[in-house]
Amino acid sequence: MPPRILVVGCGGIGGVLAASLAQLQGLDASVLERPTVLIRNPTTAAHLAADGLRVVGASEAFGRPRVVSSPDDLGDTFDLVLLATQPPQVEAAARAVAPALADEGALVCFQNGLCEERLASEHGVDRVLGAVVSWGASAQEPGLVERTSSGGFTLGRLDGDDDPRLGTLRTLLSTVGPAEITSNLRGARWSKLAINAAISSLGTLGGDRLGALMKHRFIRRLALEIMSEVVAVAEAEGVALERVSGTLDLPWLALNDAERSGHSPASLMTKHAVLLAVGTRYRKLRSSMLAAIERGREPAVDFLNGEVVDRGEQHGLSTPVNRVTRDLVHSVARGEATSSLETARRLMSAVP
Repeated sequence: MPPRILVVGCGGIGGVLAASLAQLQGLDASVLERPTVLIRNPTTAAHLAADGLRVVGASEAFGRPRVVSSPDDLGDTFDLVLLATQPPQVEAAARAVAPALADEGALVCFQNGLCEERLASEHGVDRVLGAVVSWGASAQEPGLVERTSSGGFTLGRLDGDDDPRLGTLRTLLSTVGPAEITSNLRGARWSKLAINAAISSLGTLGGDRLGALMKHRFIRRLALEIMSEVVAVAEAEGVALERVSGTLDLPWLALNDAERSGHSPASLMTKHAVLLAVGTRYRKLRSSMLAAIERGREPAVDFLNGEVVDRGEQHGLSTPVNRVTRDLVHSVARGEATSSLETARRLMSAVP
């Protein structure tokens, strides 16, 4: 029997997933049943139900998923529930759709941060899979999503066990991008956390796309400082960090004392060059956290920089740049500061 898929949330990531899977089902109904999308906004849900969902940019897709605006309207059970909400909503979203999860089904986290750990504590490790996303997308208007970069997925379980559902998930997601299965999901998640704690949060504070921001040397220095603190906390947690997209080595990228003091200018220059290359590759990437703030929603900073601060405290580690980043993002969300280079520059006061 073809797998039954539910996509929860239809922003950038969720929109690409829903459109791509609906297009796949339209081409070959034997691969999966028509995917269902749960969208809380009834106006947006009605628009998508009538006109479908289109993806443009780094990849293109068009599909007509089944659309509902309430968990009460699902009327079925699902083998895989793809959670594509923002991190602050993921626990409530999982709780709301858990009754619709098939007996052997799984919740799949596409969020940044360490959301698998939160869900596993409530639903069990066996019911939670992780999908680390290495590409970006943003919702432009109801029914239209721009995919801003190419890339794929890293899939796994928190306990590293083999799971046949991962194979099914990999097959389905290969319509979106290359998908690989890892036995070290925690390592992949923490590496992505380091990237997002820098890129998403600096994008929120700086108020621009990644390519424009990374042209500024002080932004690159802040990114290196943020990631260095994440690496230190991850090592204290006993996490073996994975390379990002198979190439970016976070322990190498972390700053050492000689680089901070200016006694190793050549290696520091190399690290700046790496970030310039990242900025060029993902130049159109816009912070989803900034988009959430613009929509009046809670920013995910507590799941990124805040997670680093909290876990650092548990290990007696100081994380001043992540702490000030978290506080400044909340200031932007409250309207006490604006997204601008001047706001981002205020972070430099926390640099050791």
